[in-house]
Amino acid sequence: FEFFGMNKEEVPTIRLIKLEEDMAKYKPELSDLSAETIEAFLKKFLDGKLKQHLLSQELPEDWDKQPVKVLVSSNFEEVALDKSKSVLVEFYAPWCGHCKQLAPIYDQLAEKYKDNADIVIAKMDSTANELENIKISSFPTIKYFRKEDNKVIDFNLDRTLEDFSKFLDANGEVADAEPAEESEEEEAA
Repeated sequence: FEFFGMNKEEVPTIRLIKLEEDMAKYKPELSDLSAETIEAFLKKFLDGKLKQHLLSQELPEDWDKQPVKVLVSSNFEEVALDKSKSVLVEFYAPWCGHCKQLAPIYDQLAEKYKDNADIVIAKMDSTANELENIKISSFPTIKYFRKEDNKVIDFNLDRTLEDFSKFLDANGEVADAEPAEESEEEEAA
């Protein structure tokens, strides 16, 4: 069910899944499954008038109370694309072993930069939140959204406090650290 962006309470229901380079899911606006509503749903799809159905968790009330800020689909753009701040985002999966190993280092990093008004350290559960323009294929994926121009820079250094700090202090313009090995990520299921 979760893979298709559904839950048991919605059954019976339909989804339209477009399996191309990036998978896209579409959900009818109405829960009525009459021939007419299904036909109207398919016509809207064929006419390119449907918006993707994206998973999103509810925004926790305390999302910004800890040094590592919690992002969900609904607050992602407001926080990550805020041109007055640079935002480092870890896209993670709760089941990912590498993400669990990273957590204490990421917490230390957020603690180190918590009083820096120009830098936000954030994380997003990518198994429960989807974004239209950012596709995550392995965990953890770490992206830096640079202030002023919103340039998105992939963090590919070692996942150490030292390399994270060097990267942030250089505004994402670091080339002298060794890239992390490919085996350090888990494929999205």
